[in-house]
Amino acid sequence: MTTPDPLYVTTPIYYVNAKPHIGHAYTTVLADVMRRYAAASGAATYFATGTDEHGQKVQEAADARGVTPQQHVDELHVAFKETWPTIGCAPDQFIRTTEPRHKAVVQRALTQLHDAGLIEERVFEGWYSKSAERFWTEKDLIDGRCPETGTEVVRLAERNYFFLMSRFEADLRAAIVEGQKPAAERNPDAPCIEIVPSHRANEVLGFLDKGLQDLCISRPKERMSWGVEIPFDSDFVTYVWVDALLNYVTAIGGLGAADDNRALGLADDFEAWWPHVTHVIGKDILTTHLVYWPTLLLGLGLPLPRRVVVHGWWLVDDAKMSKSVGNVVDPLSLKDKYGPEVLRYFLMREMSVGQDAGFSEAALVGCNNTHLANDLGNLVQRVGALISRHFDGQVPRPGGEPSEPAQAAIDTMHALIDTADMVLGADDEASAVAAAGTRITQSDFRGLLQDVEKLLGQLNVVVTSDAPFKTVRTDKDAAATTVYHVLAGLRVAAHLLEPVMPEACREVLRRVGHVHPEGGHEPVALTALRWDNLQPGAPVAAGDPLFPRFKLELDDKQGGQATKSANDKQQKKPKQNKQSKKAPAGPVESLDFGDFLKLDLRVGLVKVAEEVAKSDKLVRLEVDLGELGTRQIVSGVRPSLTPADLLGQRVPILVNLAPRKIMGLQSQGMMLLAETATGALVPLHPAGGVDSAAAPGSKIA
Repeated sequence: MTTPDPLYVTTPIYYVNAKPHIGHAYTTVLADVMRRYAAASGAATYFATGTDEHGQKVQEAADARGVTPQQHVDELHVAFKETWPTIGCAPDQFIRTTEPRHKAVVQRALTQLHDAGLIEERVFEGWYSKSAERFWTEKDLIDGRCPETGTEVVRLAERNYFFLMSRFEADLRAAIVEGQKPAAERNPDAPCIEIVPSHRANEVLGFLDKGLQDLCISRPKERMSWGVEIPFDSDFVTYVWVDALLNYVTAIGGLGAADDNRALGLADDFEAWWPHVTHVIGKDILTTHLVYWPTLLLGLGLPLPRRVVVHGWWLVDDAKMSKSVGNVVDPLSLKDKYGPEVLRYFLMREMSVGQDAGFSEAALVGCNNTHLANDLGNLVQRVGALISRHFDGQVPRPGGEPSEPAQAAIDTMHALIDTADMVLGADDEASAVAAAGTRITQSDFRGLLQDVEKLLGQLNVVVTSDAPFKTVRTDKDAAATTVYHVLAGLRVAAHLLEPVMPEACREVLRRVGHVHPEGGHEPVALTALRWDNLQPGAPVAAGDPLFPRFKLELDDKQGGQATKSANDKQQKKPKQNKQSKKAPAGPVESLDFGDFLKLDLRVGLVKVAEEVAKSDKLVRLEVDLGELGTRQIVSGVRPSLTPADLLGQRVPILVNLAPRKIMGLQSQGMMLLAETATGALVPLHPAGGVDSAAAPGSKIA
């Protein structure tokens, strides 16, 4: 089996002008998840992050506080350094641009460029943006303001030093074009930058089409003194972006940093790590990382970055998170409220790399309740309890062939992980990279989690249809077969999810019998995952629910906002509405067949069922309708039916009923029920009951 390439993954180093927000957390978790998947494939990995601590905004903030810039950044960098471990991120290095080793690297780089004739002194006049800390030409401005930040600009004329970036336009263009080819078609001897997603490469090429200008890389000390001094002119400091970008080289010992790094116990082998670098960035710093940075590397004679992954923005009410707007989200408050692993799962599940995503606390709660508490945690707990009672707390030995639902789950698993040579990081010449491996190499973690959710959904169907809780009393071998395959599926799912939720998935593995013969957790490379290598007789642990469920607290003005633990006490129930309308008992007016055809009835699979706070009648459902997606249905079925009665059931849904808001919740359809002689409501099931062959979304004719 081919050994996968190493991975050196970086985040941008974060500017210390504000506390970490959810955008910073997403980038860091994304890099951490990349590293963990690579490590799970057997690759050597190194993960660096840090803080950008020079620049005009830092100097002004320090002056406003009456402290030195160094005192200011010594305090502020701690918020970033201490946040990442609390959300499960484990960088190998946290670098600061104020460290002596990094300042030395910046000065060596500038000296080398200057000696090569790639830096020249000029008097330049242009529009300067204090917020972006850079000059713009007249044509760059948008409505007379900075095109990057939208803030005011001022006209400045001053002497500065310029990097002759324009000389590298053709080389940069060629490297980007080469990087967008399939790996098998690339010239191994040509410079190459792979940009993910590919449409970001087109944006950079469009930027180059306007003509690449030279880059101002200095700032006069009389205007801004907080930075790395230009080595050949003590009247100037280095432009903050040139300083910041070179951190990626310092972190692994490049440009003379090896000795300092070695003394600090840090990476000191630039030549070993740099060919395998992946930069993870947000789309707002596309130009700095895909124009400034590669041209600086070309000028220094260093290889270009292998890969740059560009993600989108988190939006609140369709607006980018911004300190100035006041809509930033604190990841620590969410971590404390819902747990770090729920936050990590939500971040990876909600955003497709390269696209923007909307953030809301309600969406986080829904993600937890549906995919973690219901589909994963509840299944693990139910099966663990069954094994504890009936199989002596051990993985049972299968007593026969799997049922059709179990075989469907097995087939889904094979599509995910089975391959002749599933090597994460394999190129396009690999003959059979399975779905999981392909998702990982493309950084499509949202797609991978959705694939695993499909597997978990099928495992829940297996339990519902095979009913081992009943058959264990009449046919223990059949129950053992069902339970074994569910455990085997949970084991595969936990391994695939472990880089996203390391602690929770290790507990899942403990509870499904995946332990080392000598005790403890046994790591398994993703390339070695198989359905049937779960050992009968291994101990299975029972325990409390892995993921608490949360309830939406309703607000008359906002519909639904904050969340509350399911274990919290219910608020006082409102009085029942005695004038609720009921359907007439006798026959109703006849209906034309044409009118009947207007009704769009579909089979729905209930994926989430929960009581609605402040109501003694309502249940909120999330119903899988196949190609129509998942819809929220609010139904007044209590006390006839509890959420547990409906969870996992196939029920008829009228899907083209106009949506209506019930107690602040949008109901997007109606579940069809029957009324018994006693007035109780019972669900209608498609022929065959809950194990019907009718797939979610099937039309009812």
